[in-house]
Amino acid sequence: MMLRTALALVAALPLVAAPVMPAVASTVRTGHVEAELIAQKTAFVPGADNVVALRLTLDKGWHTYWRNPGDSGLPTTLAWKLPAGVDAGPIEWLPPQVLPVGPLTNYGYEGVALHPVTLHATPAFAGERQVTLAVRADWLVCRETCIPEGADLTLTLPVAHDAADDPRNGAMITAALATVPATLDGSGWRAAARGEGQHVVVALTPPAGAADPGALRFFPDDDGRIEPSGAQQVARAGDDYLLTLPVAYQLDKGFVRVKGLVTAAGAGFGGARAATIDVPLAGAVVAGPKPLDTATPARLDLAPAAGGTMTLALAALFAFVGGMILNLMPCVFPVLSLKVLGFAQRQDDRATMRREAYAFSAGVIATFVLLAMLLLALRGAGAQLGWGFQLQSPLVVTVLATLFFVLGLNLAGVFEFGQVVPASMRGWTSHNRALDAFGAGVLAVVVASPCTAPFMGAALGFALTQSVTATLVVFVLLGVGMALPYALLALFPAWQRRLPRPGAWMLRFKQLLAFPMFATAAWLAWVLGAQLDNDAVLRLMLVLLALAFALWALQAKRMGGARGFAVAALAAFIAALVLVQPLASWDARAPGAAGAIGATTAARGEDGWQPFAPATVQDLAASGRPVFVDFTAAWCVTCQVNKRTTLARPRVQQAFAQANVALLRADWTRRDPVITAALTALGRDGVPVYVLYRPGKEPLLLPEILTQQTVLDALATL
Repeated sequence: MMLRTALALVAALPLVAAPVMPAVASTVRTGHVEAELIAQKTAFVPGADNVVALRLTLDKGWHTYWRNPGDSGLPTTLAWKLPAGVDAGPIEWLPPQVLPVGPLTNYGYEGVALHPVTLHATPAFAGERQVTLAVRADWLVCRETCIPEGADLTLTLPVAHDAADDPRNGAMITAALATVPATLDGSGWRAAARGEGQHVVVALTPPAGAADPGALRFFPDDDGRIEPSGAQQVARAGDDYLLTLPVAYQLDKGFVRVKGLVTAAGAGFGGARAATIDVPLAGAVVAGPKPLDTATPARLDLAPAAGGTMTLALAALFAFVGGMILNLMPCVFPVLSLKVLGFAQRQDDRATMRREAYAFSAGVIATFVLLAMLLLALRGAGAQLGWGFQLQSPLVVTVLATLFFVLGLNLAGVFEFGQVVPASMRGWTSHNRALDAFGAGVLAVVVASPCTAPFMGAALGFALTQSVTATLVVFVLLGVGMALPYALLALFPAWQRRLPRPGAWMLRFKQLLAFPMFATAAWLAWVLGAQLDNDAVLRLMLVLLALAFALWALQAKRMGGARGFAVAALAAFIAALVLVQPLASWDARAPGAAGAIGATTAARGEDGWQPFAPATVQDLAASGRPVFVDFTAAWCVTCQVNKRTTLARPRVQQAFAQANVALLRADWTRRDPVITAALTALGRDGVPVYVLYRPGKEPLLLPEILTQQTVLDALATL
């Protein structure tokens, strides 16, 4: 009996002695934070809630972030390394502060950020004399700049049956746990939410006799639902408190529940100053407008925008001017040259010329309006799209390449359209020349969509964040600007005298115009290869070859009519077999595929370019290094011209190297929501866009058309 008692005392000795063994913690000092792992109790108690906390003591003026950081930032993360039989729960996030940073609104902590976590011992816990808790903590600390920091922390605690509050940290953790949000239902309050267009209205119903909660603030759990920098409004409707919350302008799909945290400045919710809500969203919402005070990067060689704020009137003016300049862009030349040839052919029939000019203008404006409506509808459905979005589809690129190749064959004299359409249709179209002109206007806009002329970028970026009416106004003015030169030729017949008189030269000029068409088809084939692979280009080449043979065979001069038709039909059938089957799967491939030429080049790091990622820009900027980002696409002619005539030139490359500029390329050849979001944040909705991020200064937005001197002048501002 005495032996058993002695053995029991020996076994219990570690637990008795444990409380006198002090906790041992590591403290790490990073650039702007002192980090430490602290405990609520003096010992680790199996079978109880053991609360430890990451304590971040921040330098004055610096802050870290809540679980949803708001407009920018990253939440703090913990990766535990625990003894066998010890499990860690999630971070018990304390209510955050609202942290205005210029035009942005973030959610986070200043001074001291405390992140409590509850640890439990499972049956597998061996009951050692002490436990060592290890964690890898990572956080983003920001002031004017943001710096990713982290530390490996440890805390050693004795193991005991019971423990008192830690004299140094226990009261702090206990007070923090008292502020951990409770569920709203648990306080007797009820919540309901409904969508009202660009707003969500949350109705909070108090229990009978509840005191006024004071000023209310909602913190959403999820990005892409509620706009952090939008104004929140609180009103009373009977007993209810109504919170009107702005919907995010980059609205995520699947917004069917309202989840977040409501804080109260007064009596709160049953004594709690913060409560969580998670309720279904009734009704429907649409993406809200982009905040008007969003920071706009400084511009180089662009007209000042009314003190830095874009207005509808200024956007309309930019659109009108950009539309006129669009006529001078290389991607529009093939179609517009045909229009000029048509004017020269009809100088003696001014009435017909006037009708065709008006019809061409109507086709241009109508297509711009259709593109605007399609963009708005797709973006409202959650798609991340911008100007030139249709050229991000391999299917559209293939169809356009085929169309331009066929037009080139027609201009070269291989066939006439009259040979491949029924006689009744030929007669109808000959008496409806205006319809052909309208179609030419449609085609001109489709071909022009890969191009972004000067002034267009700012106007489009503004338009697609405003109301439907404002968007349509900007797109209509863009069409009016593009169509204006042809309408003026119709309105002022005297100007037509400057055109050369009809003659034999017109046949040679028509044949010459076939080559821009073939060049456009070749460019589109290259775009297809950038989007997919060489196999897709080979299939397209085989299709074009079969179509060329089919159209050649249809000519009566080459072979008998019936035989020619049979050969042409066979060639067209072969073309369909080669192309149609893979077309169904081309657009289903993952957007932003790494197979794109630009992306592959960037991934290999050729010519010093790295692939674009927001985190890469942030890390490089935080290290104090200038960053130049080229937002480009294979289908953007202006982008390719700028790349070869400016960015790839030795003089510019040498200047980048001397200034230690990091070069990043954002390839938008395929749909990429990350790049789309980055363009939207810059107030742009298409490519090219060039941005120079300068340490300690605002980002610099360069013009759409680059020169070597423009880039050198921008680098001189570092």
